[in-house]
Amino acid sequence: MVGEEKEIAARVRVLREIEGISGETLAKELGFDSGEYARWESGEAEFPIGSLVEIAGHFKVDLTELISGEPSRLKTFCVTRSGHAPEVSRRPAYTYWNLALKFHRKKGEPFLVEAAPSTEDKPLTLNTHPGQEFNYVLEGRLLISVGGREMELGPGDCIYYDSGEPHGMKALGGKRARFLAVVL
Repeated sequence: MVGEEKEIAARVRVLREIEGISGETLAKELGFDSGEYARWESGEAEFPIGSLVEIAGHFKVDLTELISGEPSRLKTFCVTRSGHAPEVSRRPAYTYWNLALKFHRKKGEPFLVEAAPSTEDKPLTLNTHPGQEFNYVLEGRLLISVGGREMELGPGDCIYYDSGEPHGMKALGGKRARFLAVVL
């Protein structure tokens, strides 16, 4: 995945350079911490998926192009068969599968997300990105924190929130949690 992250970072850097703006300017325009953005673009740290959605919107390209380097082409519908959704980001605590990667000009980015089992005493890792997010729990129990409020969600529970607020989640009970996430 390290090579893939560096390729994504290189594509973002090229788009930024074509537009003729600095990394600091882009970070400021999108509300990112400039130091953290510099680590993403250098490949030292992974871009959070919500941040990639914002960057794609800023440059008016589909997320597919940032992730895969190939344009999306489907305009009427996109079917993703069970077990065939492409994995688009891997972080130690989460695995993401894009459920509509090849659909052109999506208004939201739908993902199947798996939160790995974690120890109960491990603190939540919080992040922020512009926009909104919807999460619907499919299996397992999920502790989610949004804007300093913690909630426990189970199968069938959902939450819609401002993703500009510090947020994070982790699986509970020593088991994985799977949920649908739509980043808008």
